[in-house]
Amino acid sequence: MPPFPLPAALALARAVTAVPESPGVSLEPKWDGWRCQIHTATRRVWSRHGTDLSSQFSDVADAAARLPDAVLDGELVAVLDDGSGVSFDRLQSRAGRRGPRRGADFAVHVAVFDVLAVGGADWRPRSYVERRAQLLRLLGNGPAVLRAVPTTHVRGEALEWVGALAGVEGVVGKHTGAPYVAGLSSGWVKWRQRHTTEAVIMGVTGATSAAQALVLGRPAAGRMRAVGVSLPLAQRVRLAVAPLLHAAGAETRLLPGTVGGLPGADPVRFLPVRPEVVVEIEVDQSRLEFGRYRHRPRVLRVRGDLSPDLLHDGQ
Repeated sequence: MPPFPLPAALALARAVTAVPESPGVSLEPKWDGWRCQIHTATRRVWSRHGTDLSSQFSDVADAAARLPDAVLDGELVAVLDDGSGVSFDRLQSRAGRRGPRRGADFAVHVAVFDVLAVGGADWRPRSYVERRAQLLRLLGNGPAVLRAVPTTHVRGEALEWVGALAGVEGVVGKHTGAPYVAGLSSGWVKWRQRHTTEAVIMGVTGATSAAQALVLGRPAAGRMRAVGVSLPLAQRVRLAVAPLLHAAGAETRLLPGTVGGLPGADPVRFLPVRPEVVVEIEVDQSRLEFGRYRHRPRVLRVRGDLSPDLLHDGQ
């Protein structure tokens, strides 16, 4: 059994705008899935936030039990049976269920990238290089659904993963001599591929100017539908947007938390405005997911050359 309480606090990666390249930094693919930790000996699976997922992912827990006693850190991914890649939507379908559904067109795999403990030994103080070697030993002859992520020191090779490997949305960098440290003190960094598109401003939210954000919409089935809430606006964007907006009523409205963030997020209160201003936004998904953006978009600029009726319906 591990010498620390489970679930353990996990290392987190700080967002960066460029993929690092250094002999002392190991690069790994960032998969589009759910972060998890697994204790093989007790068939337990937890989310990044410590939610017990052992029932929903009993197939993963059973496969992990074939490995030696260890605590593993990785990403749950839904691999489609037709070989076309991975699907975050399918992974979401496991929420609230007890294990795999008969007739499903996908299987859940784990892209494993670290080891926190082996038996009663705490491996977190050891260097990344030592932990990586131990991880490869643990998974070498293990079940096919648990596999170590590939690594490289070459930026160009890491960038080839994005797009070439379906389901890879970015790159994670880790210092090879560093121990495993929980939270953002880990020294890990993450770069995500970004996309630009347009959206219509449907409302304004935020208690202060520094926290001010926009409710964004896209046309769908002949009407304007909310697809997300932006990150707080940069001052230059806020000043450009403010004089263009016209209130659509004096009362605030509520937007379901599932539109403003992940399932379980609190509802967002906003002041509605007339949907007549188009902005260019930066997102990390090329397509909507369940009719909204999973991560909050960044508003880049006003598109005064576009009107809402020129946007494509749905996407």
